[in-house]
Amino acid sequence: MKTTNNAKESTSKEEVKKGVTKPKSDAASGLTDLFEDGLKDIYWAEKALTKAIPQMTKNATSADLIEALNSHLTQTEEHVIRLEKVFELIGKKASAKKCDAMAGLIEEGKGIIEETEVGGVRDAGIIAAAQKIEHYEIATYGTLRQFAETLGLAEAATILEQTLEEEKSADKKLTIIAVDAVNLEAAETE
Repeated sequence: MKTTNNAKESTSKEEVKKGVTKPKSDAASGLTDLFEDGLKDIYWAEKALTKAIPQMTKNATSADLIEALNSHLTQTEEHVIRLEKVFELIGKKASAKKCDAMAGLIEEGKGIIEETEVGGVRDAGIIAAAQKIEHYEIATYGTLRQFAETLGLAEAATILEQTLEEEKSADKKLTIIAVDAVNLEAAETE
């Protein structure tokens, strides 16, 4: 019996291999859906960071770290506005979906603050937490930028690239602060 490609495709989608997770009813069915879902995720994350960064700043003692965190807070507020522009470009209302990864990273950061003494050790912990956040954002913005390019959304890709570069720059700045001063100060407490 000869089957058509559509029949084969349909059968393979319906087959459930042992151990394969069945998708939810609202699961992304195309790259556009995946792109929009990613935008909602990072939109939530950026908005959550506008609340988390001030807590990091209040607990930091290094003047350079405080300046870097304040600077990045300003950028983060701009990232929220840029994401709203991307939503507008794709004809969607900006909406957030809780980002479990960012929620976890923010909680981890709070834990690091609670588990470290004020001063160089806490500053080193804040930098470590902030860099984990930056690395998540770098991965997310890089992926979303590539999705936008693939989908032919050149203006959205440009906006996402701008934010990606700022996230990379923030990560580099934190590394310099850690290497040039904070980690040395933290090591002196040994």
